[in-house]
Amino acid sequence: MERVAIVTGAASGIGAATAAALAAEGARVVVADIDRERGPRVAEEVGGTFHWVDVADDAQVTRLIGDTAQAMGRLDVLVSGAFATSFGSIESLGLAEWSRTLDVTLTPLFTALRAAIPVMRVRGGGAVVNVASISGLAGDRGLAAYNAAKAAVVNLTRTAALELGRAAIRVNAVCPGLIETPALERAFSRLPERQGAARAAVPVGRFGRADEVASAICFLASDDASYVTGTTLVVDGGLTAGTGIPDLVPGA
Repeated sequence: MERVAIVTGAASGIGAATAAALAAEGARVVVADIDRERGPRVAEEVGGTFHWVDVADDAQVTRLIGDTAQAMGRLDVLVSGAFATSFGSIESLGLAEWSRTLDVTLTPLFTALRAAIPVMRVRGGGAVVNVASISGLAGDRGLAAYNAAKAAVVNLTRTAALELGRAAIRVNAVCPGLIETPALERAFSRLPERQGAARAAVPVGRFGRADEVASAICFLASDDASYVTGTTLVVDGGLTAGTGIPDLVPGA
């Protein structure tokens, strides 16, 4: 039987690539996003359905899960990828910006997970993949809210895996690094002079592609990962493998 998958934040970037990859593997995909222009286009491209949702509204997120289960009779895979970013030092960051980042990046993930649990439980299990970030594993100057939200995603993933293992609901996270997406383009538009240095810092010498992250997500959502839960899969071209200390051995 075809799997049913929901992908939030699926109108562009990693979310769109994940929707396409899951569809290519035979899943019926619900493309969930606030973007009424690109979302339906992605859904049409992958042969899925579009569900408009503002993930900052808990009721809408809950309804997304319920409507999908009612219309398709099941939910096998939940990929939570919607996020928001705010820029600014801790001293300059306003409470509204802080709250907005968490309201879009963290809370909807919890709400979707909570709503999906009974739906997956009655079907005998399922797979949840939360899109975190390497910014949830270490700090970044000027990204306090985003760092905090993504770090919470990582630890919520672990807690969920502990609680839901006996229900055969696997919960994992991916931590992308610098991936060529509209979000990365917007970030570098603020500081274009840093793009070259950022690329050079990646050991493989390039930024990642959205489809490379999507492949990792599909693995975690698949039966090939049937004994994998509570893990965080880093997809960053080796960026976090080092200490960040400049090379001390010439030519190494």
